[in-house]
Amino acid sequence: MRFAPSPTGSLHVGGARTALYNWLVAKKGQLDFPGEDAGFIIRVEDTDLARSTKESEESVLADLRWLGLNWDEGPGVDGERGPYRQSERGELYQKVAKKLLDDGMAYPCFCTQEELEEMKAKQEAEGIPPRYDGTWRDADPELVKQKMEEGAPYTIRFKVPAGARVVIEDAVRGTVSWDAESTVGDFILLRSNGVPVYNFCVAVDDSTMGVTTVIRAEEHLTNTLRQGLILDALGAPRPRYAHCSLILGEDKQKLSKRHGATSCNQFRLDGFLPDAMINYLALLGWNDGTDNEIFTRDELIDAFDVDRVVKSPSIFDMDKLKWINSQHLKMMSIEEVADLVREQMDSLGLLKEGADGVGARNAIFASTALAKQMMETTQDAATNAQTVLGYGLPDSFDKIDDLEQKEMIQVGHFYPIAQALLRDFEAETLPQPDPADPLAPFLEDINKPIEEDNKVGGTAYSYPKAYKVHMKNLSKELGVKGKNLFHPLRLALTGEMSGQDVTKQMALLAMASEEDTCIDTEKAGVVTMKARMDHLKAFCETIPEEFRAPKPKENKKKAKAEEKSSEPSTEAKAAATPAVADPLDTYEGPPITALDIRVGRITKVWEHPDADKLFCEEVDVGEDEPRQIASGLRPYMNAEDMEGRMVLVLSNLKARKMVGFPSHGMVLCASNEDHTEVKFVSPPVDAKVGERVTIPGFDFEGEEGQPFAENKIGKKKIFEKLAPFLVTNEFGTPEFLGRPFLTSAGVCTSPVGGGNVA
Repeated sequence: MRFAPSPTGSLHVGGARTALYNWLVAKKGQLDFPGEDAGFIIRVEDTDLARSTKESEESVLADLRWLGLNWDEGPGVDGERGPYRQSERGELYQKVAKKLLDDGMAYPCFCTQEELEEMKAKQEAEGIPPRYDGTWRDADPELVKQKMEEGAPYTIRFKVPAGARVVIEDAVRGTVSWDAESTVGDFILLRSNGVPVYNFCVAVDDSTMGVTTVIRAEEHLTNTLRQGLILDALGAPRPRYAHCSLILGEDKQKLSKRHGATSCNQFRLDGFLPDAMINYLALLGWNDGTDNEIFTRDELIDAFDVDRVVKSPSIFDMDKLKWINSQHLKMMSIEEVADLVREQMDSLGLLKEGADGVGARNAIFASTALAKQMMETTQDAATNAQTVLGYGLPDSFDKIDDLEQKEMIQVGHFYPIAQALLRDFEAETLPQPDPADPLAPFLEDINKPIEEDNKVGGTAYSYPKAYKVHMKNLSKELGVKGKNLFHPLRLALTGEMSGQDVTKQMALLAMASEEDTCIDTEKAGVVTMKARMDHLKAFCETIPEEFRAPKPKENKKKAKAEEKSSEPSTEAKAAATPAVADPLDTYEGPPITALDIRVGRITKVWEHPDADKLFCEEVDVGEDEPRQIASGLRPYMNAEDMEGRMVLVLSNLKARKMVGFPSHGMVLCASNEDHTEVKFVSPPVDAKVGERVTIPGFDFEGEEGQPFAENKIGKKKIFEKLAPFLVTNEFGTPEFLGRPFLTSAGVCTSPVGGGNVA
């Protein structure tokens, strides 16, 4: 196998995929036939002297090394098939051209440029496809000798045999054939200055290097005609060919710079992993016949087969690449990812120049651990650290743009909680990270790194535990708990409404606030705890009096009696009651009809053998065979209680493997905010298995009401965008924008009020 880049620019996605496919076939051949002559060659096709540069060659080779596509022979790795640059193989091309001349399969052509242009113009005027007319093909040998003696410039042309046809069995495109004589005419092998043309070099190189299979882009398909004719004339076997379709952008146009990053080096700089890149590149035109989309390098070598490369063009999907990259990141430990995160932090200037030692290692470890579960690229960890070290609380209440922030403050709990934090900070009773144990929030008691977002580290006497105790006491003091406590706390301490565990964020901030910190505080935009408290104090002074305390709760019985006694007439009610705003009026997300939620019945449940939080389920959703679905319900339910249950199933999620188990769909559950209570969302007992759940006010019948395809649901993150609006009301009824989930038998229910549906 060979990959033959032209050193005229960077290695882009298409070239990288071509290199990968060739590399995979070569590696598989080496494993399947040990000791046989199998290998991967890099051959630099630098015959375009005007555009080829040494810098481009080095760039392409560096990108191949980054991808891990190491070659058995090529530049820097000598072997019996060298040299490996076409510019260094000129003597061989001259020798082969002379052999073709001597064998009568090529001839000198003395046509001038003017004569060739006149020939072309005449053919075009007559409606004939332009091609060389064979003027010197059968010229008088004496005339040829005379021209040679005169020193007239000439090219060497290939003599296309009369009636010649070239037929190949392309591994991707099937049978492809050309009428050589009418298609190309006698074509040039050597220019008048002795420089060989591209197709001649390729055919000679493939022959002399023993290339048996050529995988390349479809734009090279037409070159196969000339190369096949030359190989036949040399008596050399033709390689097997596989011409892969183009890679397109999401607008269905050929992928180019206007679609964003397309060079491998840019993907490296943006924080993508080489293993994730080759995983994704392999899927741009190939699959293994299963629904699996995550492959290790060894798994790709074992599974790849050129016969499964598809003919249709592939669409480059950045969201899909990021998802695959995130899956590979999740398979790595924090320590393995940390070095890559350091590169990103250096790139953004977050670390002081030459930062090293324990402090730097701790800050990089903390930045990595904070973002480990949410990052799609290693760059995400660096930008997340920047967000954590900054403080996004607005200067005043009037300057709040985030509606969620403003509404939370207006409830009235934020102000008293902020005042308590300010009081405790000034009294130095607010727990702070321990400088002697800066990584406590990130490590379990046995000093193992915490990989999951929902776990807090530290020993019994460490900062995370002290923080938890303090906030528990604050909850009792103020008589507030749940989201009414934690949302204001998070906003006051971090300046954000959401994010990772607060103690972990504060620990990273403490590292960045030390006098000898490795963090470049100016470039990172560090806002210390003292500066945050000063900012918070000034902000609180701008909160209107009406929002500085929660509204008192009325005696419900008394209020109800008063309401009944003073209840106005129906006419007065209608006149006085303002219209309630419909949340649909301001909703801008995907349509709820995009989801295919069906009534299902769980028929079988068993524990996942390799994951202690997963159940494996068979669910009847009205199809020929039950769906197999994996769900993280083991901490919340018993298998015996699940079997036979009627449930709701999101059915148009693409099948994927969950710790090796092929899962196709998601059983919908309702949960409270801290995820301590998780229960099924249940259809009525008389609902029909397989029927689609609907929402009042939306058309689920027409063309626009059809659910989205599985690929679109995943790639466009449709469910993620709809999820914030899928909730249960105070009575546990699942709703979308205040409208209930409906079946033919009535409204769906759940035991969890005021929760989320997912």
